[in-house]
Amino acid sequence: MNHRGVWITTLMASSVLMISMGSRQSMGLYVGPLNTDTGLGIVAISLAMAINQFVWGAVQPIAGAFADKYGPRPVLFYGLLILVIGSALTPLISSSWGLIITLGLITAMGSGACSFSVLLSAAAQRIPAESRGVASGIINAGGSFGQFVFAPIIQKLIQWVGWMGSMWAMAAVTLLAIPLLNRLTSDTHAPAKAPDPEGGLKKAVSDAMRNPSYLLLHLGFFTCGFHIAFLVTHLPTEVGLCGLSPAVASWSLAIIGLANIAGSLYAGSCVNLYRSKYVLAVMYGSRAVLIALYLAAPKTEWTFYAFAVGLGFTWLATVPPTAALVGKLFGIRYLATLFGLTLLSHQIGGFLGAYLGGLVFEANHDYQWMWWADIALSAMAAFINLPIKEAPIVKMKAA
Repeated sequence: MNHRGVWITTLMASSVLMISMGSRQSMGLYVGPLNTDTGLGIVAISLAMAINQFVWGAVQPIAGAFADKYGPRPVLFYGLLILVIGSALTPLISSSWGLIITLGLITAMGSGACSFSVLLSAAAQRIPAESRGVASGIINAGGSFGQFVFAPIIQKLIQWVGWMGSMWAMAAVTLLAIPLLNRLTSDTHAPAKAPDPEGGLKKAVSDAMRNPSYLLLHLGFFTCGFHIAFLVTHLPTEVGLCGLSPAVASWSLAIIGLANIAGSLYAGSCVNLYRSKYVLAVMYGSRAVLIALYLAAPKTEWTFYAFAVGLGFTWLATVPPTAALVGKLFGIRYLATLFGLTLLSHQIGGFLGAYLGGLVFEANHDYQWMWWADIALSAMAAFINLPIKEAPIVKMKAA
């Protein structure tokens, strides 16, 4: 593929991720108005959003396996349609179980099917190996740019047309991603039906789950999911506890997304320069320091903005080095599935971050214990990544 083709593929994948992740990363803005309108309570809403976090991760390896078997095009197409349906149905629900089904299950299934594992795999099929690190950083930045764009827009829409109108508007915007799929997946394909001499997907997964480096990578990524889900769900409430306006929360989320664009691009470039495990260790260690500084600082709007810049730089910038490590260990033949499993561990952490945040708030009316848990997990993740071996373990042939 020529240079122009690499850029087109990268930008198409980045644009799809921008749309599918933009509203998802701003879901915390709906917690207050949804609770006010339905009276479901913070714990019930947190549970629905926690299930969303888990299901989004659980779908990743399944969607990846389908993409590895049938090609990425149908997976991405149906994923976007399911996301639209879930977003459109959520405002019609007024019960906890209904919210779990629409917001917790349907929207998460759709968003997960058109997220990192399938998009990065689709791009990897069309992009030469020497360009994949930078491309993964740019694709990842698309999700962050979506957060930067959609967080303030969603907040304004909530003020103008209510949370229900805002969610319907985002469902309509999601439809815009469908035309992008043709350019992204035009040269991608389903693998050949011939028997795989390496033992196929089942053996690839079995070998990976016995690999200590792969398991350590999962543990570190678990911590990343815990942080992100906690903040996406509860940062607006934390801002309210400090007596600040909802606009501070929306702009903080937007700044996180903007800072992560730079962080993702930098992380993508670092993949080709440094060992990915060291990049990840530095990122996780920096989070422990930033959260400690936040706890010690006065809670003004500028504290939140500065915190957003610092934390945003590593927000989802962990994805390029994590995906690169999976690729180095096992090749790209089953990258969608194996990285999807890594994302599942991320979202198990996400489930706990979102739900435990609601329980801690219900019990103490603040999030102090969650912040200390964040610091401890960040420090642990920094050390866990260091023993990872980056040398290729299994060389898998392309289909």
